Amino acid sequence: MRFEDLEVWKRSARLSADIYKELRELKDYGFKDQITRSGLSIPSNIAEGMERISRAECVRFLLYSKGSCGELRTQIYIGMDIAYIEKALGKKWIRETEAISSMLGGLIRAKKNRDP
Repeated sequence: MRFEDLEVWKRSARLSADIYKELRELKDYGFKDQITRSGLSIPSNIAEGMERISRAECVRFLLYSKGSCGELRTQIYIGMDIAYIEKALGKKWIRETEAISSMLGGLIRAKKNRDP
C-alpha cells in the first residue's frame, strides 16, 4: 500500500500544513519551529515507515509518528494557554491529533499482527 493512500497520512499532512499556515506570522520562532516540526514529523514518519521493507522498521516509524502526535498535542495545549493559538482552533487541532493517534494505533496493531 502506498502511504499517499492512507487516510491517516492525508489527515496528518493536512494538519501539518494548517499549523504552518496559521502560525506563519508568529514571532516566537522557537515555539513556531518546535510545533511545526512535531506536526511535520507525523506524516513524514508515516511515509518513511510505509516505505521500509521490514515490518519491524515500519512499526518503529509508525510509533515515532504516534509519539510526535502526543508531542504536538502537548504543544497545542501550551499554545492555547499562552494565547498563541485561539481556543476553538486549538480544540479542533486537539481532536484531530486524538483521531490521528487512534488511527495510528490501529495501523500499528494491524502491522504487528499481520502474518509474515
